[in-house]
Amino acid sequence: MATCRGIDVSAYQGTQDWAAHKRNGVVFAFAKASEGQHSRDGKFATHITGIKASGLVPGAYHFAWPNQDVNTEAANYIGAVRPYAGKGFTHWLDLERYSDGRNYAGRTAAQIRAWVTTWVATVQAAFPGQRVGVYTSASDLAAGHVPAGVPLWYPAYPGTRVDTYAEAEAATQPRPSGRTPLIWQFTSDPEGPARIDQSIAYMSAEAFRAWAAGTTTPATEEDPMAGITEQDIYDAVWNRDRMAAPKDAPDVKKNPTWQPQSYLRSIYNAVVSLPGTVAALRKDVAALRAEVAELKKEA
Repeated sequence: MATCRGIDVSAYQGTQDWAAHKRNGVVFAFAKASEGQHSRDGKFATHITGIKASGLVPGAYHFAWPNQDVNTEAANYIGAVRPYAGKGFTHWLDLERYSDGRNYAGRTAAQIRAWVTTWVATVQAAFPGQRVGVYTSASDLAAGHVPAGVPLWYPAYPGTRVDTYAEAEAATQPRPSGRTPLIWQFTSDPEGPARIDQSIAYMSAEAFRAWAAGTTTPATEEDPMAGITEQDIYDAVWNRDRMAAPKDAPDVKKNPTWQPQSYLRSIYNAVVSLPGTVAALRKDVAALRAEVAELKKEA
């Protein structure tokens, strides 16, 4: 599967050599913009200006306090990023519980989900045509805090088994709670020697730029699969039509829903084979046209 590389920064990191990051293969970079109702990251302006000037795909994120007013938090983020946002800019809600739970205190899973839904919708309305996603953990996904259909940036750290881009690219794509993250953050050490968080997106650099810009190559009669990736097919086929697991299943607590695998596999195989089928049909049509042309000459 095609991938591309990215990093994220906040006030923990000093001024970056963004041109050097780009030369080293980084495609996208996100910077912390705000937190809660009023806090803003002191190095956001420096980071985001450098990211944009270098030609990397830019993005910003807001650290969420779901037990505070969602409209005030969305306004805080919008105000921080509006001078920098534009076509190709991506927006992320950083949804993660503090170790002492202070930013989740007093809220149910349903209330947090509703809060996230409102924040995403509010930011989307403020920046039409720009991508809005959620950075969140396996535990938040398992608790149902994130609505379906939202782009996911997922943190999970295998440690020394995966601590380089090459190792992340070779690893199996995470599937937390049956969800398919667009981006996997595989290292996080803001106070360590590297002082940088590393991620990979499950798209080629070109496809990721097109996605961030809100554009894709449209399908045409000549190429009905244009702009459709294997990831698109997976999302359309495998992440749907789930059914409740039998109550007596041994692992029902860990896997409360099942997928009708054989049925979906047949659909998946049919879709994946479609480009080859279309190509074969084109050859048949071309051959028939040649035969018709010869018959016209003979007539």
